[in-house]
Parts: sequence; C-alpha cells; structure tokens
Amino acid sequence: MLHHISFGISDMERAAAFYDAALAPLGYVRVWEDLVAGDPDQAIGCGIADVGDKLAIKLRPDGQRPPGPGFNLALASPSRQAVDDFHRAALENGGRDNGEPGLRAGYGPNDYAAVVIDPDDHPIEAVFNAPV
Repeated sequence: MLHHISFGISDMERAAAFYDAALAPLGYVRVWEDLVAGDPDQAIGCGIADVGDKLAIKLRPDGQRPPGPGFNLALASPSRQAVDDFHRAALENGGRDNGEPGLRAGYGPNDYAAVVIDPDDHPIEAVFNAPV
C-alpha cells in the first residue's frame, strides 16, 4: 500500500549516522541521497538496494516535529537477531529505548520486536513475525 514515508529531521549528519547504523542489520541501505552543502532540502532515501526507498529523511531544521501519539513505523526484519542488532545499533548511535527486543505476545505468538526513538523523537520499530 505505502510507497514510502518521510521524516523531517533537524540535523542531517546526526540522523544519517543513526539511520545508516540502525537500518543496516535489517538489510536497508541508502538508495539515494541529496546532500549538497548548504542546500536546505538535503535528504536521504533508505530501502533495499536496487528496489527503491521506503523511508526518506529530509532536513527540516526549523519546525520539524515527530508524529503524535499512536504513530508507529514498523520495519520488517529478516530475523530475531537482526531485531536485536537494530536495537543495539540504534542505542549506540543516538537513539533511545522504547521497548527492548522480545516477544510481543499481545500481537501474536511469533511477534518479536524492538522499538527505539530516533534523535528527532520519531518512534521506529523492527519486527520479525515468523516461527523460529
């Protein structure tokens, strides 16, 4: 259904480091970037190589704010280990914990996830939902 989603971020260098590190364990990479110095429209697109972006971060130093309560961006993970690695990398690169890696029984017997808050307060979740 969705083609991609974009987040406004306040600091491109900080956000790029966070997303490069946190998304790598999930198999997502930069698929395009527009990082011309001084350009107020700097942006990076992340997704699966040769497929296209699913998440874009766009520099919005003035007035950017995260979505309100109830918003949740859940990214598909290839394994439980990748969820763990996503969580660890996110915390090591400026993210905050909002749900340690583990089973989420309320969502089903195989729902294994972790939730972090990025440096601009966007909630990001990695989910693996398959029998092990």
